[in-house]
Amino acid sequence: MNIEIKRLSHAMGLPLPQYQTLGSAGMDLPAAIENTKFINPGERVLIPTGFALALPSSLEAQIRPRSGLALRNGVTVLNAPGTIDSDYRGEISILLINHGSEPFVIKRGDRIAQMVIAKVAQPHLVEVKNLSKTVRGEGGYGSTGTNTPEKIGAPQNGTD
Repeated sequence: MNIEIKRLSHAMGLPLPQYQTLGSAGMDLPAAIENTKFINPGERVLIPTGFALALPSSLEAQIRPRSGLALRNGVTVLNAPGTIDSDYRGEISILLINHGSEPFVIKRGDRIAQMVIAKVAQPHLVEVKNLSKTVRGEGGYGSTGTNTPEKIGAPQNGTD
């Protein structure tokens, strides 16, 4: 499958987004900044990548954090996953936040996030008066804790 990508003028000299290994799910995205940028603790910034996509209507691009940046520096994508819709043709920018305790430095070309291409389902919603019943029901936050019989594979009637 091919997806059209446009390199914007401020991305000249930067690599195209690319997979780093054969098994990578996401393509690393570079920072298309001219000058070094410091992100102070608690600060959020929008970093341009210098690229725009033309996705088919059956796909989206998800912008996700790079695990190493999150682990070592506390830097992550604030709205993860960010969604790039198939009808968007503008530049992909990354909203980063520094949850760390030290300023984080970004230089031109640094790999700051990853982009995963995913299929999109657009089902039609059908309004009903009642939903089908499940064992879980309306149990929300914390309702599937460690001592509940509703866990998959657990006996539901006291027998093995």
